[in-house]
Amino acid sequence: MTSTYKGSCRCGAVRYQLDGHPHRTGLCHCTDCRKETGSTFLYYGDWRPDQFSVAGTYTTYEGRSFCPVCGTRLFHISDDHVEVALGSLDEAPVGLVPVNEGWIKRREPWLHPVPGAGQHREDLGHPV
Repeated sequence: MTSTYKGSCRCGAVRYQLDGHPHRTGLCHCTDCRKETGSTFLYYGDWRPDQFSVAGTYTTYEGRSFCPVCGTRLFHISDDHVEVALGSLDEAPVGLVPVNEGWIKRREPWLHPVPGAGQHREDLGHPV
């Protein structure tokens, strides 16, 4: 079964499409992700570059791409994957459950671990 996910920035100037399911989903509580999202964590999904297409002009700062019109943080494109901020999907990603939580040493004490997700004190290479 093939799934297609579509998303955009808040103003719609940048639109993207993801074909198929992500190979990883998670939450990141690191300082950079907090600053980028303006929230307590980033909820993300990783797809292969060949599963990703984008229309519109976006701006990139230190690897993170966003809409230059409305400022919505959208994705990070690297050679081996595209990390998408799942909050930018058009439809709520109810089936995309985080399988990892990174930088849990910075997780707010009132947030509980995601049941069944790998817990990593810092990056994914540092399990608890």
